[in-house]
Amino acid sequence: MKSVSLPESRTPAQVWNSALQLHNIPVINTSSLVPPGARVVVIASHPGDEVVSCGGLLQLLAGLGHPLQLISITDGSASHPGSNLWSARRLSVFRPQESVEALRRLGLPMHSLKWIRGGFTDNALAEQEQQLTQFIARYLRPGDVVFSIWREDGHVDHDAVGRAAAEAARMVDAHLREIPLGAWHWPAREQGLIPWQRARKIRLDSWTVARKSHATHAYASQLDGDPAIGIAPMLSRPVLERLRLPYEIVFV
Repeated sequence: MKSVSLPESRTPAQVWNSALQLHNIPVINTSSLVPPGARVVVIASHPGDEVVSCGGLLQLLAGLGHPLQLISITDGSASHPGSNLWSARRLSVFRPQESVEALRRLGLPMHSLKWIRGGFTDNALAEQEQQLTQFIARYLRPGDVVFSIWREDGHVDHDAVGRAAAEAARMVDAHLREIPLGAWHWPAREQGLIPWQRARKIRLDSWTVARKSHATHAYASQLDGDPAIGIAPMLSRPVLERLRLPYEIVFV
């Protein structure tokens, strides 16, 4: 299983900072991704995934007045196994609070944003995939544009959510867009596994990038890790560096 977190001491060549194909990805605008007036549903495997993967796009769509619905599949409480500092009980309360602050920092319309919390168990989503598909489908409508983690992202929970979202979208005749998250931190040698022909680039201005970075820093639990038991920050230095890029990538 590939991991988004990388050691702080060395940053090996990764897809996001080494693939020549990144420079040749066609640019797409929001109106091509989401028809005017369409509702947007963003599905996050864990709290924070929506900010890290498409925090810039969320800002653009909110600014255009698209109705937004966010579905958080888990509460992220298993991110620090064995930690006394960040116990599962503490995280089950703390991580949703971090998400509220992060979404506020993005400037999303909190009064109208519909936010569904699934309460599924971390690191066990593959075993719950059928229930997960049914759960997601319950909150989708025909014509929705659904943004979910890529079903081949390389993280067991991400992949399960991606597969479930794809099936749920098919069931209700919604439009699926997939977003790579952990895949950008694969070793460079695995870049051939990425479907570059489906990739599109969403340009972000400096203000949008800055707000996205500011929102990401609301996730204190993911910035800290727990050095006492060898848990590195999930939002490691390479991840934070990538978030400053002036674009996001989506698979269409």
